Amino acid sequence: MLEVVIGKDLVSVAELIGKGNEGEVYAIKGRSGLAVKIYYSGKRAKREDKVRAMVGEGLAVKTDLVAYPGEVVTDHRGNFLGFVMRFMSGYRPLHELYSPKSRQRHFPKADYRFIVHAALNVARAVGKVHQTGCVIGDLNHSGVLVALDATVALIDADSFQFSLNGKSYPCVVGVPDFTPPELHGKNLASVQRTIEHDNFGLAVAIFHLLFMGRHPYAGRYNGPDISMGDAIAQNRFAFSLTRQAATQTTPPPGALTLDMFPDSIVDAFENAFGLTPRARPGALDWIQVLNRLEGALNHCSKVKTHFYPANAKGCIWCQLNGNSNFDMFPDTTSIAPGIPVDPLGTEQAIREILAFRFPAVADLLPAVAAPCGASNTLRKARSRKRQCTLFGMLMMVGGVAGFIYAVPAWLLWIGLAILGWNIFTYREVDASCFQKAFKDADELVQRELNAFVQRNGMTEVVKVRCDLDASIASYKGNDDALARELMMMKSNREARQRQAYLDRFSIRHANISGIGPVKTATLISFGIETAADVNQTAVLRIPGFGDVMTERLVAWRRGHESWFRYDQKLNAQDVADESALRRRFAAEKAKLESTIRNGQGTLRNAKAHLESLPAKAKSDCVLMEALATRAQAEQDLRDLGASVPTSTVALW
Repeated sequence: MLEVVIGKDLVSVAELIGKGNEGEVYAIKGRSGLAVKIYYSGKRAKREDKVRAMVGEGLAVKTDLVAYPGEVVTDHRGNFLGFVMRFMSGYRPLHELYSPKSRQRHFPKADYRFIVHAALNVARAVGKVHQTGCVIGDLNHSGVLVALDATVALIDADSFQFSLNGKSYPCVVGVPDFTPPELHGKNLASVQRTIEHDNFGLAVAIFHLLFMGRHPYAGRYNGPDISMGDAIAQNRFAFSLTRQAATQTTPPPGALTLDMFPDSIVDAFENAFGLTPRARPGALDWIQVLNRLEGALNHCSKVKTHFYPANAKGCIWCQLNGNSNFDMFPDTTSIAPGIPVDPLGTEQAIREILAFRFPAVADLLPAVAAPCGASNTLRKARSRKRQCTLFGMLMMVGGVAGFIYAVPAWLLWIGLAILGWNIFTYREVDASCFQKAFKDADELVQRELNAFVQRNGMTEVVKVRCDLDASIASYKGNDDALARELMMMKSNREARQRQAYLDRFSIRHANISGIGPVKTATLISFGIETAADVNQTAVLRIPGFGDVMTERLVAWRRGHESWFRYDQKLNAQDVADESALRRRFAAEKAKLESTIRNGQGTLRNAKAHLESLPAKAKSDCVLMEALATRAQAEQDLRDLGASVPTSTVALW
């Protein structure tokens, strides 16, 4: 067992907690809540001055959100080994929260409210670092930890940029996908980091959270494939709404879009990933806009674990689940809904609902007394026709007289007589314009009837009845749908086992030649999170992944898949899956029962109102006037002996 000196005490370190590029972290025996980082021997000389300065400045007591060096650790000869820091027990790396599959494994109860609150706490933690006078420099997903209550802590604080007594201790490292555009291609060991640089990394971390692991610069560029590092360096923010023409880049398929969020969030991301570093929102700015977002989330009416931004058109998680068959925030609770179940009462309600009838048009529209005679329009038309008949007769007489007394122009007189005959013999009024008048009047009745129904609140009752028909169909088909789902579950059991097995192997932890942190972030942004997601077609669609890189990924998947063994025995997962499925269908059936029984009451209340509508229609002046207009048009057609078009007026 390793013994080290902390202050004047000789203590023993317990089990190894973790290791990284610079050293190893151990728990301290007898000191709960503390850990010790011991540098590898080749790193100690480079780190000693900075650690002693941080300890001397007392940074560890200024905030409990950061694992600052609290005490210096030496060997029994006084040689520097490392430092004591806060032990972040129960915390997980941030990417295990924002990556959908790892979130369901490590944060199974997290919903989108949790995500937003965690983002808020990331901003608070970064703000605390800046208040202590430090700049993080290498802000990335591995250095930010989150607990099951959404509290956040920052580790690797010994890499922060820090100044004391005029001496600067730089941050010499950085993760490319969290590095701002202005630092790409530069030697980070010689760069003086600023809060503006941290603000970029903070915005990336918050974007990862709000957009389900997507990277703001991982998209489809309208040009030759470029790496995500190049996209960052060229300021090609893939989700931008204001710079689309300039970025020539669009978000990956299936990603959330910026217009689903409030304007304050949109503006914050546009500024964070815009062209002016000084415009990037700081920690305090993010705290303000995320506070507003947290208080303005909508709650899905179908899935109780679905909360989504109010600007989105409907529940985005239900939409994504419908497109990909993957629920970002599944309802995993085993609690049955608090809805009383009454199958007999529900069946009685269904019979009553199906027997419910709305009044027909003839029942609702009052009878209108037949007009006393023809309309003025018809009388005028007949008067004109009589005048034309007399004129035709005169033309015929003139033609005959001309033929007798002016024989040389006989052809003219014959033509005049024939024209007069045609005018004289066509004595009937043209009915087509009166048929059009009837159709126009019929359309007017329809419009006024619609308005009458709307004014009297019957449109809502009709919608209730339509919705009830759909609910009754779903209720009656619930058992059959459950049986089909159970059969499907049994038939694809091996495929589900294989999927679950391959989901254990994260792309982030893979050791594949040529695929570093930036390409890993790109893969995750395009939905390739585990070995189960890897297939040749999906990978080839991702910018920057050609045949060679794709084959390496496929080979990595095949390597893991070769160790898969199908277990034909019924296991705990099978029982859990079937129970979850039955609970889901039982909950849905209970909700449908409640909807049906409540709908029965709504229709009962509406029945008396429906019965009063004919009397109300008689006193509706506008509707009665429209009916009178149509009755007159009908009377005119009957006077003419013409056919009356069929009325097209309908209620529902």
